[in-house]
Amino acid sequence: MDASPYVIFSYSIRSPSTKETYFRRLRLFFDAIPISGSTFEDRCNLFVEMGQQDPSWAFNSILKYTLSQKEMIERKEITAGTLRNCVKVVKTFCEITDVMIPWKKIARGLPRVKRYADDRAPTIEEIRKICEYPDRRIKAIVYTMVSSGIRVGAWDYLKWGNVVPIKMSHRDSFSRIFEANHFCESKYKNMTYLSLLVRIITIHIFC
Repeated sequence: MDASPYVIFSYSIRSPSTKETYFRRLRLFFDAIPISGSTFEDRCNLFVEMGQQDPSWAFNSILKYTLSQKEMIERKEITAGTLRNCVKVVKTFCEITDVMIPWKKIARGLPRVKRYADDRAPTIEEIRKICEYPDRRIKAIVYTMVSSGIRVGAWDYLKWGNVVPIKMSHRDSFSRIFEANHFCESKYKNMTYLSLLVRIITIHIFC
């Protein structure tokens, strides 16, 4: 018995968090087409079956979805990056399940993504205001993020054992933080630094 398109696609995604994101975006795509099915697996298999039988239908469905998302960008409901991420999931799904789509035609009309973010570092006053929140854990969290530059997502994988003190002149001058990647078994790690004061505050609150 041959593996279904859903099984093949699910097998191809190694990370559980990535799989959850891909499935969520693919559901949104199926809702927009729309394509029926009592389960997500049925909808995946049905799309592949129809797409292999009629590649023009699959292409027009993706194009229709892309055009509707571009209208949302114009209304500033989503960003160009969001659309590209969604199309990336659909493209991956189609390539893995052998649904032939002329992707160059789709990609040609996608809006450009800005290579910079509309954000900035918080001011001292803003940091103080956040730390006024009546929860003693907030100060340690905010100080750690401001000092080290880690993102919110790092807290999902960061463990106290990842914080390694660096001794200079027989004193702790600052601590080194290893931020684990999504794959726990990955040999790649992102390294940053944390000031001694923040480490002391964190120990006092959490330990």
